[in-house]
Amino acid sequence: MLNSVSDSVAGVVLAGGLSRRMGGGDKTLLSVAGAPMLSRVIDRLKPQVGSLVLNANGDPARFAAYGLTVVADPIEGFAGPLAGVLAGLRWASSFALAQDPGAKPASTFADPAPVKLHPRYIVSVAGDTPFFPRDLVSRLLEAADGKDRIVLASSNGRAHPVIGLWPVSLADDLDAFLTAGETRKVLVWVDRHDNTTVDFPMLETGTEPLDPFFNINTPEEISVAEQLAVAGV
Repeated sequence: MLNSVSDSVAGVVLAGGLSRRMGGGDKTLLSVAGAPMLSRVIDRLKPQVGSLVLNANGDPARFAAYGLTVVADPIEGFAGPLAGVLAGLRWASSFALAQDPGAKPASTFADPAPVKLHPRYIVSVAGDTPFFPRDLVSRLLEAADGKDRIVLASSNGRAHPVIGLWPVSLADDLDAFLTAGETRKVLVWVDRHDNTTVDFPMLETGTEPLDPFFNINTPEEISVAEQLAVAGV
């Protein structure tokens, strides 16, 4: 049996975005109040899940300081965020095989960590969204209700397609969808399966409410994020 609720969920940080509006390079490695944005995302997600992986393309060595496995998109070309979700699903589905020295894993691990059991779900978060709720995973898992159901986070009247809970059992179906290449829109694939959303309240900042899933794209948004970080949001 699983030792805790979190053991049934693996976390995947989608960390491949480039900071085109902030000079290029890895946006998630930019500093927010003295700590890389990615560090803040990892620190917030890690206590909520049983295991954690980074999804990013290119040389994984640039993330070596975080001590986590880095998995690249398994679909060639830029296939969008669903390719990162698929990378996480493939990684999670390899756990059971990774426990058997004679078994061939479904993907190549940069630095495989010991894992007890195959998680049933992954939860994906964007690497440029450092203030997502600290109860994100528990609430998404509750809404799944023990079913193979996709659960997306929502706030301020809209769903966030890259922040959600995904059943590992859907890996092959997602692979086929992306390989077909007809469309790679997240919600098109989501709507083919049992799915729901969980609404999260706005952040109280002392001035005006802020979306907990706001992502950082500009120097101005870095400034906002630094104020929130200093305030302990």
